Amino acid sequence: MQLTGSEIIIECLKEQGVDTVFGYPGGTILNVYDELYKHSDEITHYLTSHEQGAAHAADGYARATGKVGVCMATSGPGATNLVTGIATAHMDSVPLVAITANVGKSMLGKDSFQEVDIVGVTMPITKHNFMVNDITKLADTLRRAFYIAQSGRPGPVLVDITKDVTANKTEYVKKLPKPIEVRKDFTQEDIDRVVALIKKSKKPVIFTGGGTVISGAAEELKEFAYKVDAPVCDSLMGKGGFDGTDDLYMGMLGMHGTKASNLSVTECDLLIAIGARFSDRVIGNAKKFAKNAKIVHIDIDPAEINKNIRTTASVIGDVSEVLKEINKNLTQCEHKEWLQHVNELKEKYPLTYHKDKLTGPYVIEKIYEITNGDAIITTDVGQHQMWAAQYYKFSKPRTLLSSGGAGTMGYGVGAAIGAKLGRKDKTVINIAGDGCFRMNMNEIATATRYNIPIIQVVINNKVLGMVRQWQTLFYGKRYSYTMLNDQVDFVKLSEAMGAKAYRVTKCEELEDAVKEAISLNIPVVIECQIDEDDKVFPMVAPNAPINEAFGEEDLKAKGLDC
Repeated sequence: MQLTGSEIIIECLKEQGVDTVFGYPGGTILNVYDELYKHSDEITHYLTSHEQGAAHAADGYARATGKVGVCMATSGPGATNLVTGIATAHMDSVPLVAITANVGKSMLGKDSFQEVDIVGVTMPITKHNFMVNDITKLADTLRRAFYIAQSGRPGPVLVDITKDVTANKTEYVKKLPKPIEVRKDFTQEDIDRVVALIKKSKKPVIFTGGGTVISGAAEELKEFAYKVDAPVCDSLMGKGGFDGTDDLYMGMLGMHGTKASNLSVTECDLLIAIGARFSDRVIGNAKKFAKNAKIVHIDIDPAEINKNIRTTASVIGDVSEVLKEINKNLTQCEHKEWLQHVNELKEKYPLTYHKDKLTGPYVIEKIYEITNGDAIITTDVGQHQMWAAQYYKFSKPRTLLSSGGAGTMGYGVGAAIGAKLGRKDKTVINIAGDGCFRMNMNEIATATRYNIPIIQVVINNKVLGMVRQWQTLFYGKRYSYTMLNDQVDFVKLSEAMGAKAYRVTKCEELEDAVKEAISLNIPVVIECQIDEDDKVFPMVAPNAPINEAFGEEDLKAKGLDC
């Protein structure tokens, strides 16, 4: 049948099972929005306050559900406003399709009104992108975009469509989505080599990253950990891939990881990295990272192997499939003495904080207690993000949504909206600092417009907390432009946008505020005021080995003021 380009876009979205879209209209994409209006009973479009919010909402929806997130924007500034969200999704391997419209084909390259080469702009931050200026190629391009976004290592794909294509007509034939092939680029020899290394190991450690969550390999990982009889640590992106309440769990690895994890990895003789990319925030000084260990790397992306850390053996493939094969070939191991040593490290170096006042860790622990660890937590970026990773015990995958690779301030509110729409059965709480909340707090208006019951917690220390922490420790307390001690009232601002809002200044006020926020089932903002000099510990200094993690007690022992 003959359809316009806009009709084809809608039909292709329906082919892919898309029922939720985030975006912001404008001149070049009006034909598509006109068609969305006609299909509002099949595809629900959420108008965000800013295009960046739409990209983050699509990202949060994808991370929470495992489906492809979809966002839309018009040409020029509309498209460029998606860029930060696309880059965020790219760094964290999130399946996302961004659909933008551009000026008509005859107007391209003429500096036309709101013309931007968004394909050129996004080339470094997408898994793939397309410019469609021929309507006969539109449907298959959109289908390819969804396939590419989901296959292998997931990532964002942008499809830019000229306005004339959205209006022109061509023949459309419905097609079923192409099945996503599970990658098994490994041999029995690869499996045997890993099994042999495990059997020889006396002090193994398992390090799990975001790939475990993406591949849905939590059960396979649990079986593997118990067969190897090894302690487990994770990256920020790996949270929930292994149960954070399990006895084998040591905590996060790296700059703000636990001392138990950092010391165990430094002492181990075999490090098994699963779906992790050895980020600089994890490994610290690369030359001194796991220097006593042979390293096994399991990952779906061959480009990650030997990129940051040299490996002894590697297995390329979907994490779930690789672990299934290893589990079949591996007999039960026992490392009683090693686990006893690790448990002693956990007991010796627990996470601690001052409990005589309202602090970030107290807020996180109380939220964990009230939600029974069963909420979806989104975060922005900074101290609050690390506190959330440290003190909320994530026991299931897809329950921590955070910008790990890009470190995007302003990510959380949009992501929380997307997560809640994707998982209506879950309590969704965004943890933000006051600096991050200022970035995209306009998306609270989106939540109230559609009555999306997210809970926004603002940990307000009236400074850019993480940057101030670095300035305190490494820059001689020269607080260059990190003070936010102004007259902004987050409670009044939130109420002005239609949300219920609370201000918490004491520990005893927090529980009632959180419980009431959950029971109200409407958008709620809770501002928690903490001290400007509260810090995230442990910490590893930049380019230091991770076994040199220090805490407040270490600084005081050296006579240093922190």
